[in-house]
Amino acid sequence: MPRGRPRRPDATIPDHIDQAKLPKGCYWDRRDRVWYTILPGAKASRRKVADAAALMSDLHRVMEQLAGVDRRSLDYVMEQFAGSEKFRSLAPATQAGYEKCRRIASTFPTAAGKLGTLAVRGMTTPLMQKIIDKIAGQGTPTKANALLRYLRRMFRWAKNRGYCEINPCAGLEQATERKQRRLPDDRALASLLEFAKARGAYTAHREGAVAPYLWPAVELMYLCRLRGIEVITLADDAELPNGIMTNRRKGSRDNIVEWTRRLRAAWDAAKARRDEIVGARRMPVPMHAKDRVVFVNQTGGPLAKSSFDSAFQRLMKLAIAEGVLAAEQRFGPHDLKRKGITNTKGTRGEKQQASGHKAQQMMDVYDFGVPTVRTPEDHN
Repeated sequence: MPRGRPRRPDATIPDHIDQAKLPKGCYWDRRDRVWYTILPGAKASRRKVADAAALMSDLHRVMEQLAGVDRRSLDYVMEQFAGSEKFRSLAPATQAGYEKCRRIASTFPTAAGKLGTLAVRGMTTPLMQKIIDKIAGQGTPTKANALLRYLRRMFRWAKNRGYCEINPCAGLEQATERKQRRLPDDRALASLLEFAKARGAYTAHREGAVAPYLWPAVELMYLCRLRGIEVITLADDAELPNGIMTNRRKGSRDNIVEWTRRLRAAWDAAKARRDEIVGARRMPVPMHAKDRVVFVNQTGGPLAKSSFDSAFQRLMKLAIAEGVLAAEQRFGPHDLKRKGITNTKGTRGEKQQASGHKAQQMMDVYDFGVPTVRTPEDHN
């Protein structure tokens, strides 16, 4: 962050001090040859912080203490990690998740006070395991594992840069998460689609209305076996004469999903809605097909994943509240991919090719189909 106008070099400052790296708010008194700062308040007052023999590290430490910053605390180390180049190189979604974990760690109560105020050099593996176990024991194992991943990465960064001697989160046991591998049945999926189409046709802000992009997005997730993020980032360049080119994440192989009447209807509906919004707002149309995303928000901008997730959950809650689905029939966006893979005709190898997964073991997670086999009798 900019610190204002650079200081003018002062020849009377001791030679061992790099004037360009002086802490903010620390000033040199050339007459008395001491370092001082200005304390804020109704009536500002001057306070000496060090004499001429002080090192640069002494000046920084004193100024941090005056600002209430403890260099030994977990809060301080987490703040340094958040401002590092390593942190800034992470994906925006990862940074947002880490910020949530940082707040959880900072305010977590311990017998000695909030975890963020404790010295990192005194943190041990048993202490961190106890914290992870306690959070998991509150019925939030996913939250506990997210915190563990953040702390493990943060402490590894801190250890490599001298903030701590060990990584107390190395080798910790993860919490056991509940496996929610739901598979919506054909009737539930069809009912939800009809409901999403009907309510998507409502005028905006009408009671019971849902986002009109939901039903084509649901169809594309199912028919193309895509994740939610893979659907909402589809652009016009995915439209090929013979089908839709996927844009799979997490190392999965892309493939082309051949056109069917149902797939074409969903694709055209999503594009028609986008073109209507863009046209009504007289927005410029990008020249390159890869820049013309198919799913947009109400203002014509790219649809955010968080907005899509919120809209889908609202659709599901509304469908259950109005009796379209039973509570036990509830499912998430990712379950549509599982449904699409399970319903794909053919062998397990053909299903794997359709899903784009590189590892055959992933079929145990996504393929719920039961194979039909023959008896060991001679059928000749």
